[in-house]
Amino acid sequence: MASTSLAALSSQLASPGRLRRRGALSSAVVRPRLVFRHPPKGGSRCRLAFICNAQAVPPTSIAQGTPVRPTSILVVGATGTLGRQVVRRALDEGYDVRCLADLSKPETIPATLVGIHTVIDCATGRPEEPIRTVDWEGKVALIQCAKAMGIQKYVFYSIHNCDKHPEVPLMEIKYCTEKFIQDSGLDYIIIRLCGFMQGLIGQYAVPILEEKSVWGTDAPTRIAYMDTQDVARLTFIAMRNDKASKKLLTFAGPRAWTTQEVITLCERLAGQDANVTTVPVAVLRFTRQLTRFFQWTNDVADRLAFSEVLSSDTVFSAPMNETYQLLGVDAKDILSLEKYLQEYFTNILKKLKDIKAQSKQTDIFF
Repeated sequence: MASTSLAALSSQLASPGRLRRRGALSSAVVRPRLVFRHPPKGGSRCRLAFICNAQAVPPTSIAQGTPVRPTSILVVGATGTLGRQVVRRALDEGYDVRCLADLSKPETIPATLVGIHTVIDCATGRPEEPIRTVDWEGKVALIQCAKAMGIQKYVFYSIHNCDKHPEVPLMEIKYCTEKFIQDSGLDYIIIRLCGFMQGLIGQYAVPILEEKSVWGTDAPTRIAYMDTQDVARLTFIAMRNDKASKKLLTFAGPRAWTTQEVITLCERLAGQDANVTTVPVAVLRFTRQLTRFFQWTNDVADRLAFSEVLSSDTVFSAPMNETYQLLGVDAKDILSLEKYLQEYFTNILKKLKDIKAQSKQTDIFF
């Protein structure tokens, strides 16, 4: 019975139908179309237009009678910056981990959910992919399959302040996905993130060491970066805490930094000045508007909209005292950006020094 239902669900996800309906999540497997609209005052912003893919699927028809171990998890987006740390942490803590890297083929999702207790959704579309393919259509198919197959917990990573920027497609999609999960009936934890420390290595640290241009803006945006290892650790603490069930949490680092402050810190730790190229926010806005004129550059415009927000007068941070108290975590255990970058530069400069020394030892003189 379970295998028949699983095959039917996979077939329905792969075979779009004609019926259209608007409204909240139902027991039917549907492929929603996201409609971006600015809401009237006091109204809801997310207006979701669903295009039904198949007939209704009973949500309890799969894998009945087989208990699932609480340690069995599926990590979606396991090859990404955060996903790799989530997988590593899960294995270190004794979880049975299954990975899914591709949400672009919804018909493959049901088989990966068999025997899974918890889904941890770290996935975000790659730059070369249309934002809606993974971040909306793929996520909706995953959430609906999770509900139909009785997944007992769903962890979703979102973006801090996504509810305040409907003009940015990626943030609008994240916010609407939050609502979709909350209305699905799943037991969930939604975690909004501000920024990853790991992203600063390629953006600032490496170019400074290689004496290449460092790109920045003239905006006073402040971001409270957090180490992805801390994000993963706090995630598993939250998963085991019943008080975190159906909560929307925000994870933020100890301090919010401007771009110039990060560059100055990297310069001091690297022992050399950066070659900074400043891009005015006005240029980002103009480029975004220009790319909107062409069908093939719409996705570029969507991502520039996100860059524009990151380059505006915005603070991506949040108080963490209540979250630390809820999770029983000491704030002192959260890695600061200063210590993270200091460790990176200490290690990399030592390696460069060792390589230089080895190079001198192997020089041959005639």
